[in-house]
Amino acid sequence: MKNTIIAPSVLAADFANLQRDSEMLNNSAADWFHIDIMDGVFVPNISFGMPVLQAIQHHATKPLDVHLMIVQPERYVETFRKLGAEIITIHYEACPHLHRNLQQIKDLGCKAGVALNPHTPVNVLEDILHDIDLVLIMSVNPGFGGQKFIEHTYEKVRKLRKMIDERGLNTIIEIDGGVTTANARGLVDAGADALVAGSFVFNSENPTQTIQDLKNICEAGL
Repeated sequence: MKNTIIAPSVLAADFANLQRDSEMLNNSAADWFHIDIMDGVFVPNISFGMPVLQAIQHHATKPLDVHLMIVQPERYVETFRKLGAEIITIHYEACPHLHRNLQQIKDLGCKAGVALNPHTPVNVLEDILHDIDLVLIMSVNPGFGGQKFIEHTYEKVRKLRKMIDERGLNTIIEIDGGVTTANARGLVDAGADALVAGSFVFNSENPTQTIQDLKNICEAGL
C-alpha cells in the first residue's frame, strides 16, 4: 500500500508552545515536519530562521523537510543541514544556477527538492528532473499561510507524474498550500506523494485527529 506522506507546516503552529506542538507531531500520524523559511525578499513575508529551527530540531523525532523561500539559498543550506534538515527544497525561480545548487544540497547528505510557484510550468524541469529528489508544487502563492487552494494544481500534478513515470524516476511530488480533507484524495489520485498542511491542521479542534483524517483519506482504498 502506498504511504502518503503528511507533512504539517510548523509555520502554523503556536510559537509560544513550540515544544508542545512538536511533541504533538511526534505522537501523531505525521511523517515529516515541514519548515517554511521566508526572507521577506523572495516572498513578501518573514517567517523564522535558524534559532527557531534549532528549537524545533531539539524536540522533533521525525524528518525536517525544510522549504527555503529565500534568495541565494546556497549561502545558507550548509547551516540548515547542521540544524537537522534532511530534505532541503529551493525555488526554481530563485536559482539561476539550479543544477549547482542541487549538487551542493546533495553533497551535504540531504535530499534535494525544487519548488515551483503557481505560474511556473512543470516542463521547466525536463532537463534536470533526474537530479531532483522532490518537486514541491505550490498550490497557493508562496509567502502566507491560510490561502485558498489553486484548482489548476491538479493538472500540474498529473503532468509532473507523467514526466516522472516516463523517466522511471522515484522523485517525490509534494503539494504545499490550501491542502484539506476536501482535496487531499484528489491530489493523491492525480499523482501526489506528500501533502503539506498548516492552518488546516493547527487551527483545527483536534490537530492529531486532523492529521489522521488526512492520512486515512489519502490511503483509503489504495
